[in-house]
Amino acid sequence: MPAESPVTWYLEMPPVSRLYLTGSFLTTALCALDVVSPFSLYYDSALIFQRWELWRLVSNFLFFGLFSLDFLFHMYFLVRYCRLLEEGEFRGKPWEFASMLFFGAAAMLCVAPFLSIHFLGSSLTFMMVYVWGRRNEHVRMSFLGLFPFNAPYLPWVMLAFSVLLGNPATTDVIGIAVGHLYFYFHFVYPAIADIRGWSLLRPPRTLLDDLRTSLFGAPPRSASASAGSPRNTANTTATAAAAERENHDDDDDDDDLDNDGRPDIPRPLFAEHQQ
Repeated sequence: MPAESPVTWYLEMPPVSRLYLTGSFLTTALCALDVVSPFSLYYDSALIFQRWELWRLVSNFLFFGLFSLDFLFHMYFLVRYCRLLEEGEFRGKPWEFASMLFFGAAAMLCVAPFLSIHFLGSSLTFMMVYVWGRRNEHVRMSFLGLFPFNAPYLPWVMLAFSVLLGNPATTDVIGIAVGHLYFYFHFVYPAIADIRGWSLLRPPRTLLDDLRTSLFGAPPRSASASAGSPRNTANTTATAAAAERENHDDDDDDDDLDNDGRPDIPRPLFAEHQQ
C-alpha cells in the first residue's frame, strides 16, 4: 500500500483542525522569517481594549514559539488530538467542536491577565488532550515505550515532559482546568440533570419547595388532593354509613304503619276475652 502523501493527509483533515494547524504553522513561519514580530501577537488586555489591537485575542493562540523541539512537541499533540476529537466525539459536528474551542479560549482569556500569561496556544492544546483522555478512559497508552498508562493520565504525563523542556507549568495547568470545566458541564452534568430532573438555570424542585415552605408556609391542599387523602376517605365512608342507617330506620317506621296509614299497635300475646 503506497504511503499517504503530505498533501493528501492535509486535505483529509477535518475543517476546524486543518484551519487551526494552518494558522499556527503560518504564524510561526512568519515569525521565524521576521515578517511578523512575536511582540505584536501576545495577549495584553490593555493593548486590546485601549488601543483596539483586537487581533491579539486570536494571535496568542496561534504562536507556539520558533521552530524547535518544543514547537514540534506541541504541533504533534495539537494535530493528533484536535483531529481525534473532531473525527470522533464531534464527528459531523464541526460547529459544536468550534464552540468547544471558543469556550476554552474565552475562559483562558479571562484568567490570563491575573497570571501574566501572554500565549495560550499550549493551554488550548492541553484542554483538547484532557477532554479526549476523559472520553477515552480505557485506551492504553505508553510514553516513549517506557511505561504504560490509561488515556486520562496523558495530560499529566505531557505536563511533566513540558516542564522537563523548561516550560512553566502554569500555562498547561490552565488548559487542564478549563478542559475539566468543559468536560463536566458538557458531559457529566447533563447526565446527572437528566436523572434527577435538574436544569442548569433552574434549581432542583425539592430545593424550590423547601424555600417556598420556609418563606410562605405550606401551600393549601387542592380539593382533588384532599378528596383522595386517607383521612377524608374515612370521613366520607362514615357519613355514607350514617345516611344508610337513617334510611333503614325510615323504612322500619314505614313498615310499622297499617295500610291505612295508622300505626300498627302490637297485640298482647294472650288477649283478654271481651265481656
